[in-house]
Amino acid sequence: MKESVNVKIIYHFYHHVVKAELKRRDFPKDVVRKIGEEHHKIIQRAKDIGNSRLLSSYIMGSYFIAMNRSTGKSAEENYEIFRDGLYASELFHKVMGDADSYLDPKKMAGRLQWSKESYKHIYENDWVVDILPGNDEYDLGYDYHECGICKLCKDEGCPQLAVYLCQMDYVLADITHMKLVRTKTIAEGDSYCDFRYSKYK
Repeated sequence: MKESVNVKIIYHFYHHVVKAELKRRDFPKDVVRKIGEEHHKIIQRAKDIGNSRLLSSYIMGSYFIAMNRSTGKSAEENYEIFRDGLYASELFHKVMGDADSYLDPKKMAGRLQWSKESYKHIYENDWVVDILPGNDEYDLGYDYHECGICKLCKDEGCPQLAVYLCQMDYVLADITHMKLVRTKTIAEGDSYCDFRYSKYK
């Protein structure tokens, strides 16, 4: 895929977050360089997903793959490094916002349009999603029928890594002060992923 301005910005953000966490854990400086070089190779091979709403997630996936090929640590340890880096980043907390912002009803029209467009399969590796308006059980739901991260991990020959990126969804929900309930994931062999978000009571 093309290393567009958006791709580069997202990459540099994640790279900054992980670099800081690796420094806190006393990793050799050359590990950061190796991750950057490996990530560049992955992006060059990756199928384009255009200006997908989930471009940041796709780059998170490619970056996590690069970490697993560069740090010499297990997938679980790399997940913990990434997770702790995101929790420690004040900028990430600001960018993510809060539950009120994320669940703003004004965003529903755009989400429904995104769902409709996703079924056109314009980009092979993009997500396909149904949007579920809130009810008595949750405030916002997503049913993902295709997952860009799973596709990317499969393309890169490491489908087992997708489950760790699934765990990151709980981190992102926590940072925005939301509860995420999920019983199925494509990464674990289910036919779809059922995300159900609610504000903390």
